[in-house]
Amino acid sequence: MGHGERNVLLVVHTGRQVALDAARDTVARLSASGVGVRVLAGEAGELETDAPVCAADAQALEDIELVVVLGGDGTMLRGAEVARTAGVPLLGVNLGRVGFLAEAEYEDLAFVVDRIVARDYTVEERMTVDVEVRLDGQVVDRSWALNEASVEKYSRERMLEVLVSIDGRPLSKWGCDGVIFATPTGSTAYNFSAGGPIVWPDLDALLLVPISAHALFARPLVVSPHSLLALELQPNGDDAASKGAVMWCDGRRVIDLPRGARVEVRHGALPVRFARLHRAPFTDRLSILAAEMVLLEAMFSKDPARGLYDTTEFDWDEQGSLLESRYEPLGLPGIPQWSAPDGRPIRWYQGPDVLIPGGRRRDVAVGPRPDPRGRRRGARGAAGVLAAGPGLRGLRHRRA
Repeated sequence: MGHGERNVLLVVHTGRQVALDAARDTVARLSASGVGVRVLAGEAGELETDAPVCAADAQALEDIELVVVLGGDGTMLRGAEVARTAGVPLLGVNLGRVGFLAEAEYEDLAFVVDRIVARDYTVEERMTVDVEVRLDGQVVDRSWALNEASVEKYSRERMLEVLVSIDGRPLSKWGCDGVIFATPTGSTAYNFSAGGPIVWPDLDALLLVPISAHALFARPLVVSPHSLLALELQPNGDDAASKGAVMWCDGRRVIDLPRGARVEVRHGALPVRFARLHRAPFTDRLSILAAEMVLLEAMFSKDPARGLYDTTEFDWDEQGSLLESRYEPLGLPGIPQWSAPDGRPIRWYQGPDVLIPGGRRRDVAVGPRPDPRGRRRGARGAAGVLAAGPGLRGLRHRRA
């Protein structure tokens, strides 16, 4: 990178139109401010910009200051694959649902560009795990993970028999559906869904979480970052012909594990670097997750009495725009309560069964899908629940 020359690399979820629009907007804004923008070769055709193409390797990233990711946590994990070896910081703009790894939201795009141009950000390091697979004492495969490495059964009808060891000492033998080895960063991902503990991301630790273990002692463990965790696949009766197990690293890199394979997990040699724009504590993000869990439980509850709103009705026009809504809120102790949007239209994105609005990560809104033939009114109770968090502009909210 020449004197005074600055470049960033975009990594984009090209399967979403909102991400493509955000990418073109980002290229235009950064270029107008004198910051060069490059895009990945595999994404250039869909982005339809004049930005130079960059290969996804450490040498090509030598003159890159930041990797800017436009998408959800899955796109962030893909960006981590690109940035980790080169040591380039990641800066995520969330276009997904939760976005725990992202630093900003789509509505903050202009703010993000201004901070990049001003070099007004800090950089923190997140630990990773390195993984080795051994067979007959020989290393046959290696990988790494930012969130987790998960060993899972290959066949639905068979449990895995595993022997788990820590620092060379056998701990326990389980029949289970799998085992998760997670980092603190990944503690709010698969680990969280499997009942593992949430660990603050600035704490160095290794997490070991059994998945549906059939054992009296099979609790999640938080282990020293200097420990070596190991798992050995055991024979399972007369199941010698089975395919064993499969290991996923961050849900992206997969390794087949035959019977007798040994998986070793340790603190990663290379961290992933994150660019931070905010100094808000992790507790703030955790409270968002807690609120979303309560909201989603209420939304999809079969019992209308557990819905956030006893009566919630929606009207849409033919394009799916919200025309009118009426609310009679019920109290839920311990979480914020919200009132109606005062007529402000909400941008809605259509999902498989529900409508998800645009807005910040802490906003949740769900309603019945609009009828493409015209207007449709939502049902009473849980089928017509709509709830929104305090970040949605135009909403009034009060603490319970």
